[in-house]
Amino acid sequence: MSKLVTIYGGSGFVGRYIARRMAKAGWRVRVAVRRPNEAMYVKPYGTVGQVEPVLCNIRDDASVASVMEGADAVVNCVGILARNGKNTFEAVQSEGATRVARLAAVQGITRMVHISAIGADVDAASDYSQTKGHGEAGILAHMPDAVILRPSIVFGTEDEFFNRFAGMSRFGPILPIVGADTKFQPVHVDDVAQAAELALTSDVAPGIYELGGPDVATMRELMNTMLDIIRRRRLVLNMPFFAARIMAFSFEMGSKITFGLGPVPVTRDQVKNLGVDNVVSQDAKSFANLGIEPVAMQVVLPEYLWRFRPSGQYDAIKESAKNLRT
Repeated sequence: MSKLVTIYGGSGFVGRYIARRMAKAGWRVRVAVRRPNEAMYVKPYGTVGQVEPVLCNIRDDASVASVMEGADAVVNCVGILARNGKNTFEAVQSEGATRVARLAAVQGITRMVHISAIGADVDAASDYSQTKGHGEAGILAHMPDAVILRPSIVFGTEDEFFNRFAGMSRFGPILPIVGADTKFQPVHVDDVAQAAELALTSDVAPGIYELGGPDVATMRELMNTMLDIIRRRRLVLNMPFFAARIMAFSFEMGSKITFGLGPVPVTRDQVKNLGVDNVVSQDAKSFANLGIEPVAMQVVLPEYLWRFRPSGQYDAIKESAKNLRT
């Protein structure tokens, strides 16, 4: 019988790419999510019955244990960018990650891959990075042979980074950002998924791998690259950190007053993260140790950002038409 992998958060941005790769590798894939009815799009990744979304609450021992029964490996992709009700950073990224590893060890599962993030550190300034660090420590305490992947900003068709800023660029001549000089090393989502696949299917050395693409760029440079691709001229305006913190506080208070109805485009915790470089450390294990050559963002971004161009899919045709002789 084919091997079985349980992927917690397998319908999310990174998780769905891992699920697709594992299905193509011939594994049965159990996608553990909070709302399986909203994750039916993962089923066509494999043959009939090969990929199945199942209900799971990462905060509950019995729920987590039940969906890993009979599995040969587990992957944890669950993470959040902002608190949402009971899904706090600590509950999801620290306790949740540790719970998966602890219960996997109890069930005798020997292979685990965890998706963390560059900057994970128990002593970090932000709650996001702190809890990512605590989650890693909890995993290694129970599964010392686990493979932990720390990507920089992840980009791809469904990303919430380039898509978000490209969408913002349609509504005015100014594109506001925070942390214009902070450095990032964007990595393609399928490269991260390939690293996870290798960790599950081959003899990859356990430990922590930091994953970044071939390009290191500041936030401002990333925005200018995006604007060039979507063919829009915008003034990229850097917001000082003190002003960003005040704005984020206002958004958070507005959301509380409206019982969660008010939008929160940025939180104070995210502002803290935007002040720290997000690149692969010089002495870290990386794609090179896995034999993977990451793809450059300029190769992939035009494939999905074209819809933000002034004329969308017809933009290239209009430009070509200008060269026709009358």
